[in-house]
Amino acid sequence: MVLMQRGDGGAFELLLERYQQRLFSFLRRRAAPQRAEDLFQETWLRVVRARESFDPGRRFSTWLFQIANNLCRDGARRSAVEAREQAERKSDMAFQGGVAALDAKLDAQQRLARLPERLREVLVLRYFEDLGEREIAEIVGVPPGTVKSRLHAAVRALRGMPEEPDVTH
Repeated sequence: MVLMQRGDGGAFELLLERYQQRLFSFLRRRAAPQRAEDLFQETWLRVVRARESFDPGRRFSTWLFQIANNLCRDGARRSAVEAREQAERKSDMAFQGGVAALDAKLDAQQRLARLPERLREVLVLRYFEDLGEREIAEIVGVPPGTVKSRLHAAVRALRGMPEEPDVTH
């Protein structure tokens, strides 16, 4: 490393040749396999950039592996932050989906509330309670044919209803 600090161009190739196998093996065990090559290159780039700060009283291998390990730590922290952010985004999306579902439910409740009682009761019993026309007829006290016509009328009324109630009338 001292030769590299003095500007010897071949010193880098010697260091790379001597440590590349050990460093790459370390990085493959320390980081995600797909990240090992990027970390390997980044480690050597930092060695070159920080060559002037290297203390010749230290072992080069210790310094090299310290750089690599710090890069792995930084990557792990970033991955943890990204994972948290992704989980938060998913949570926000789920929350937004829940809000949208709640809005739709409230809208449906508001629309149902605007139906006449005789139409609302058959609609709720059929589509929300999943009862058959005969059961509904028995509960409401009208013939099954009347239940059927009220269901059709209720569906038509809902389809023709504006999204917001008309408060101008």
